[in-house]
Amino acid sequence: MTLGKTELAVATFGVGVGVGVLVHKLATAPARVPEHPSPVLRLIRPNVLRLTPYRCARDDYDQGILLDANENSLGPPLASEHALASAGLERYPCPYQRDLKTTIAAYRNGATGTLTPDNLFLGVGSDEVIDLMIRVTCSPREDAILITPPTYGMYSVCANIHDVPIISVPLVATATTPLPSFHIDPKAILKAVTPRTKIIFLCSPGNPTANVIRLADIQAILNAKQYKGFVVVDEAYIDFAEQASLCTLVTAHRRLVVAQTLSKGFGLAGIRLGVAFGDPELIQILNNVKAPYNINKLTAKVAREAFENVPLLQAKVELILSEKTRVIAALQALPFVQQVYASDANFVLFKCSNAFRVYKEMAEAGVVIRYRGNQLLLDDCLRATIGSPDENDRMLALFAEVSTRLLQ
Repeated sequence: MTLGKTELAVATFGVGVGVGVLVHKLATAPARVPEHPSPVLRLIRPNVLRLTPYRCARDDYDQGILLDANENSLGPPLASEHALASAGLERYPCPYQRDLKTTIAAYRNGATGTLTPDNLFLGVGSDEVIDLMIRVTCSPREDAILITPPTYGMYSVCANIHDVPIISVPLVATATTPLPSFHIDPKAILKAVTPRTKIIFLCSPGNPTANVIRLADIQAILNAKQYKGFVVVDEAYIDFAEQASLCTLVTAHRRLVVAQTLSKGFGLAGIRLGVAFGDPELIQILNNVKAPYNINKLTAKVAREAFENVPLLQAKVELILSEKTRVIAALQALPFVQQVYASDANFVLFKCSNAFRVYKEMAEAGVVIRYRGNQLLLDDCLRATIGSPDENDRMLALFAEVSTRLLQ
């Protein structure tokens, strides 16, 4: 196996883990003097930089009579006719999945991008990307992250696990046409950051708000002199948006990280594959920290095959978008729906009467949508994923039935 320069440098950087108690006031502690001239590496925890990473058996050789990793050469207890009997499951997978990274980079590059495999990290879902970004950058009870609620809950969960303070700057509800939407306030964000703020997490399209973040707002944060930390743009739903992914911009903005997943547009939630696009120095750090064989062979195989069927991907996305238009129109026509919000994702956020009771009674009747009324700015809101035409018909009919009955 031939490794790239970035992967051969595996022993030059390190990893660390911290766990403790959330103390917000420490987010404003004085900044440390930068220990590294690189704008990327100066944001990494010193103990992470010092670590000598674990070297696994496949770092050196992956061919020949392999008696170096204590694998079971006789293979798994599967019948010879089993579809996976000859899939090589007795051997550990490639630790870096360079072929799959090449495939993903080519897809996201399109005609003009300059991404290479060295710009990609593969994780067990994008949740692993979120967790590792906090782990490698934030010292417990010293450094902070910034989030823009209402937003994806795992940013806060991971920060709390690692005892990292959280700064919150709420989204702003905007009366856009034809439907209202939610956007970030770059000035408020830049006013709230401190020298200890290591990561700003921006969800685009947002969850549960479903809106893409304006490129100009993200650029305002990236170009601001007062903020030198990472900007992580979580693009889990980007395949449903008209706005193109920002992942190719990581070659121009070294502190920009774009996270994606195959769980949404690609319909592969079951294989748990996430991607981080970023500067090669950061990608190397993430490779040093991850579990040695975090992406299994079956996940990699299915992912590669999915990228070979892009026309089918596009057809399914187009059907979901068409159904979303139909569902939004149906919701707008119902008298007990007070507001439907703009959506750039595969779900619709809307405000209605008796939201929590509607959610509970629908779930008990066999159609499960999501109650979001317990989040900031989302009083009486429900979130419905766009399913198949039949599923959407059943959801709309039951929603109308339950809502009408509760108003009587």
